[in-house]
Amino acid sequence: MKYEEFVARVRERGEYDSAAEAQQVISVVVTCLAERLQPDEARQLGAQLPTELRDALASAVGGGLRVGVTEFLRKVSDGTGATERTAEWDASAVLSTIAEAVTGGELNDVLTQLPSGYAVLFGRPGVTG
Repeated sequence: MKYEEFVARVRERGEYDSAAEAQQVISVVVTCLAERLQPDEARQLGAQLPTELRDALASAVGGGLRVGVTEFLRKVSDGTGATERTAEWDASAVLSTIAEAVTGGELNDVLTQLPSGYAVLFGRPGVTG
């Protein structure tokens, strides 16, 4: 998937007014996700995404912080300046687009590294990590 298509899908899912708004949300959510993955997994995920996202994931130094969904959404909220409820909407718009853009095996690898509860944000409520 090309970056422009990725942004367009996030914009549509998140009902954002502009591509710039969608890109800002994408940046925050991908950075927060990168902090929660081991560097090798972040690079593997990035290899299946547009270059613009690959770079953010490749520079992940989070070392797999195992924090729950609530803390993840709080971090997204802090980054976007939105409420935590809006942060859930934002995260879901980005993460479900990521889930659509990568193979099922890669998505399973990502979900395995995350505590339970993240699958619903990726649009996969029946999947457990």
